[in-house]
Amino acid sequence: MTTDVELATVEIRHISGYPSLASFIATRNILYLQSELAELEARQDEYDREDVKGSMVDKKDRLELVKEIRRVMKEYKEAIVLDSTLLSIEKPSSRTLTAFRNVFHNVHVSGIDGAYPTLGGHSSQIYDDADDLMVLKSQLEEDRLTRFLRYYFAILFTVKRTDSPLVYFSEGRLRLVVALINLILAAVLLFGAIYNLYWVSSDGKKLGLIAGYTVAFAACVGFATNAKRSEVFAGCAAYAAVLVVFVSGNLGTPAGTGTPSSV
Repeated sequence: MTTDVELATVEIRHISGYPSLASFIATRNILYLQSELAELEARQDEYDREDVKGSMVDKKDRLELVKEIRRVMKEYKEAIVLDSTLLSIEKPSSRTLTAFRNVFHNVHVSGIDGAYPTLGGHSSQIYDDADDLMVLKSQLEEDRLTRFLRYYFAILFTVKRTDSPLVYFSEGRLRLVVALINLILAAVLLFGAIYNLYWVSSDGKKLGLIAGYTVAFAACVGFATNAKRSEVFAGCAAYAAVLVVFVSGNLGTPAGTGTPSSV
C-alpha cells in the first residue's frame, strides 16, 4: 500500500443494472423501492381493468395489494426523507480528510515501515470514498481571508505536542490574526480616506480618491467577510455616501483654504 494514502485513487466499475445507476447503497435502495412500487402499480391497474369488466370475484387479493402498497410507500417516503436529511450534512474538508486518513493508515508512525490500515478486511476501505463521509459537527462558514491564511500560512498556526506525532492547528490563533487584519483594514479604509480627502483640494482628485477607496472597500469586504453580493453593494453605497458627505461639508476643505462665510 502506498504511504500517500490521500492521493490514492481506486477505480470502480459497475455492471449494467442498478449499480451503474447509483454507486451509493442508500440510492440503490431507493431504486429498488421505486421498482417495487412500479410493479405494484401495474398490478393495481390490472385489478382496475378487471373491475371494469366485472370479472374480478375475489376482493381479498385487492386488499392484500393495498396493504402491500401502503407498506412499500411508507418505506419509500421514509427513505427519501432520511436520505434528504443526510445529504444536507456537510462533507469533511480536504484538510480534515487527509489528516484522518493519515491517522487511520498509521502514516508516519515511528518504528513502522510503510502504512497499514487500523481496521482489516473490508473495513480497511470504508474511508476511501470521500463521498461516503460526513461531519457530525458542521463547521462555521469561513471567509476568504480565513481560508487563505489557513491553506497558505498554516505553518504560523500549527502547534506541535510532545505526547503525539500529530501536529495540531490553533483555531484561536487564526481567529485572532483575522480579527487584527480586519481591524487594520477598517481603520485604513475609514481614517485613511478621510485624511487623504482632507488634504486634496482638486475636485477631480477627490472623485478619483472616492472611487479608489470605494473599490478597495468592496474588495476588502468581499475578501475578509462572508457578505453576499447584495450586502457588498449596500456597504459600498453607504461607504461612498459617507465620503461624499465629508467632501461636500466644511470639514472637506483644509484649514486656510476655505471660503469665508457671510455674517
